[in-house]
Amino acid sequence: MIALVVVISAVVLAAAYLVYGRFLARRLQLDDSKPTPAVSINDDQDFVPASAGNHEPRLASKLKSMKFLANLERRNKLLWTIAGFALIGGVGFLDFVTGYELAFSLFYLLPVSLLAWFTGQRLGMLASIASACVWLAADVAAGSSYSQPFIYAWNTLIRFSFFVIPVLLLSSLKRTLNREKELARTDYLTGAANSRFFYDLLQMEIDRSHRYGRPFTLAIIDLDNFKTVNDEFGHSIGDPVLCIVVSSIRKCLRKTDLVARLGGDEFALLLPEIDVESARVVLAKLQSGLAEKMRQCHWPVTFSIGVLISSAASNTADELVRMADDLMYAVKRAGKDAIQYSTYAG
Repeated sequence: MIALVVVISAVVLAAAYLVYGRFLARRLQLDDSKPTPAVSINDDQDFVPASAGNHEPRLASKLKSMKFLANLERRNKLLWTIAGFALIGGVGFLDFVTGYELAFSLFYLLPVSLLAWFTGQRLGMLASIASACVWLAADVAAGSSYSQPFIYAWNTLIRFSFFVIPVLLLSSLKRTLNREKELARTDYLTGAANSRFFYDLLQMEIDRSHRYGRPFTLAIIDLDNFKTVNDEFGHSIGDPVLCIVVSSIRKCLRKTDLVARLGGDEFALLLPEIDVESARVVLAKLQSGLAEKMRQCHWPVTFSIGVLISSAASNTADELVRMADDLMYAVKRAGKDAIQYSTYAG
């Protein structure tokens, strides 16, 4: 009977570690490759490219993996806590049933690792304490005895230390991954999204628009006379100008909208579910707010904006950005400080 329990437990442990190892490996692979957007994905919608010919071949599988991992990590913290401590209790029971002669250290390590990764370092430490205490209780209940009482405390401390090390390593690894992922998608100066992240998200929005027929608006904003600011005042003023522009834009946008710095003094906006009428209202208000902010700071900066409203577009992100960019340059050629709109249906 004990042999059967041991075999079954070993198989379950091996399978659990295999699944957990594949999860971590996949997470590392996704974070180490082309960055993926940290936006909420509607569970009823799959951002799968409508035609594979125009898109990155691995995009569909990558987005599905991203959605699965995001859903897994978003699971209720209480659920993970209950499951983790229940596993610790289950392992303790198996430890008691099989007797103190068989080591179960790796079995305790699995729930400790899960709690450390999905709920944080604090609960991981609590799980380490619980595992060490359950292990001690199972040994005592199974008839284990030592020559000196202090050996119980010593073994429990050593076991606790054994569990704490992976908790600290996993917590540090997750913090590093999250920090690197954020840096990989963010412009270091302004805090806006960088161009690579923007193109990824724009392509996803194009695919969604093509599949569901929903409109979206793409805007390219260029700062007029920004070179004059840099020449007269230097980068000590030029850099704050860019940061204030991003901050002002964000105040006018929804949480579902995105502002990105494409390079230099050129910015891009992605506004999902915004049609022609709404785009005119939003962009006019945005330009007015930016102009007022520049006047308050006494900076001779205005804004040339090209706005492309698209519905059911099947083009690539590069093509749509080029269209919006052409609209922006048309504004500059016509005298700057204006907005030019255009609609595109694919």
